[in-house]
Amino acid sequence: MSGTSIDKKAGVNAVFETIKQILDDARANAYRAINFNMVQAYWNIGRVIVEEEHKGKPRAEYGKRLIIELSKKLTKVFGKGFDKRNLWYMKDFYLTFQKVNALRSELTWTHYRLLLKVEKVEARNFYMLEAVENSWSTRELERQINSLLFERLALSREKDEVLNIAKRGQEITKPCDLVKDPYVIEFLGLQENKRLLEKELEQALIDHLQEFLLELGKGFSFVARQKRITLEDDHFYIDLVFYNRLARCFVLIDLKVGKMTHQDIGQMQMYVNYYKRSQMQEGENEPIGIILCAEKNNAVVKFTLPEDKEQIFVSKYKLYLPTEDELKREILREKGAFEMEHHITDAAPNI
Repeated sequence: MSGTSIDKKAGVNAVFETIKQILDDARANAYRAINFNMVQAYWNIGRVIVEEEHKGKPRAEYGKRLIIELSKKLTKVFGKGFDKRNLWYMKDFYLTFQKVNALRSELTWTHYRLLLKVEKVEARNFYMLEAVENSWSTRELERQINSLLFERLALSREKDEVLNIAKRGQEITKPCDLVKDPYVIEFLGLQENKRLLEKELEQALIDHLQEFLLELGKGFSFVARQKRITLEDDHFYIDLVFYNRLARCFVLIDLKVGKMTHQDIGQMQMYVNYYKRSQMQEGENEPIGIILCAEKNNAVVKFTLPEDKEQIFVSKYKLYLPTEDELKREILREKGAFEMEHHITDAAPNI
């Protein structure tokens, strides 16, 4: 085949790919537009139901009867999607989002149905912002809500910072913004009562790297596992190394399947110092280390680390998705330890 023929074929392929991208984008935009029109329609249906209910007396009885009759008539004409439960969701949708211009076109009706289950306004606003910014699927949004991401991020923050999270979503401005406690890694499918080895935990995290990156948070990229450090004739190995582009720093993770010890903190301090002195480049921030353990002793952490700790953090992990009450109790325990350590009374919101 001549060079001219090859050039022509390459040109056709390039034009084809460009046109294909145009059509794919157009279809995606059309789908989003149609979807958002339906979301707005459901909001307006909720508005009409609420306005009609206010005319009836007694309201509760009339409202219930109204939903039943509307469901029958709408289902007969429009088919699925208008059962009683969905109409109740539409009503709650309008009552929860009082202004239609507050709705986000990037979210589907299923996203909004999940958001309606979040009672706390601050948490609901946070999840909506994060779902839009991170393009969360409905499955990802549901998991973040069920794992109480908002409460876990708010744990060690003061009241004004918590309000900022609710208004603007998670902002990465300092190392501690990258850290949450506990981490929930139920997606690994590991048994809580099994005698787990650290290498098994590490391998499971690598096998489920996409889910683990979602749990770590925004801006993380995987760098290495079992990263070797050689100091003279001694070799040391960091379990997992990540880089966070928003914080512009390395994040070193050491896994402990048992209870953390002060020796673990000393080892992590060495890892962090090594990266700070030999791996940091101009314009980057100091690396941070996270010891991820099954159990921790807050007193040991307090007296081993300096008071102004900014580089090393100790967090627990959960191998199963706890119930909301279990996770709240865990967070409250950690909140109490944090407040005793820092002598404050409103470091985190009431949960």
